[in-house]
Amino acid sequence: MMIRAIKLPRRRLAAMGAVAVFVCALVLVTTALGGGPTAAAGEVISPKGVRTAEDRLAYLEDYGWLVNQEPLAVEELLIPKEMGSEYDDYLALQRSQGFDLAKYAGKTVKRYTYQILNYPTGEQGVQVSLLIYKNTVVAADVLSPALNGFMHGLGRPSL
Repeated sequence: MMIRAIKLPRRRLAAMGAVAVFVCALVLVTTALGGGPTAAAGEVISPKGVRTAEDRLAYLEDYGWLVNQEPLAVEELLIPKEMGSEYDDYLALQRSQGFDLAKYAGKTVKRYTYQILNYPTGEQGVQVSLLIYKNTVVAADVLSPALNGFMHGLGRPSL
């Protein structure tokens, strides 16, 4: 049996310890800020089988969104049978995400609106809405209700 001793200078040992602490802290912060599993660009997560509050939260988490557990609002909406030009931008946004809202014209859907807690810019008050018909997400959007607000799809914006 052979024993070998290695002598490390205290500076090198301290530097290695500092790097290890930094890496651990980075992993913890990334996880806490919603750096868990997210949908890749262009990836469509199945909108079917969204039955419960837990399903809705998991669906949003799959896109990387951390939201308050309780919705800000739950509303029943009637999708108009005929949608005029005022809906063009919204319908285009939904089509870009793989949703065809025209298929649900004349149907009543439930809209669940949640506050996003981890918007990448740090902006507060950003909301996400899911329109659900018979346990299927049929439309969704992320928006800022601020005066100069924005609206985009479920995917996290690249900064």
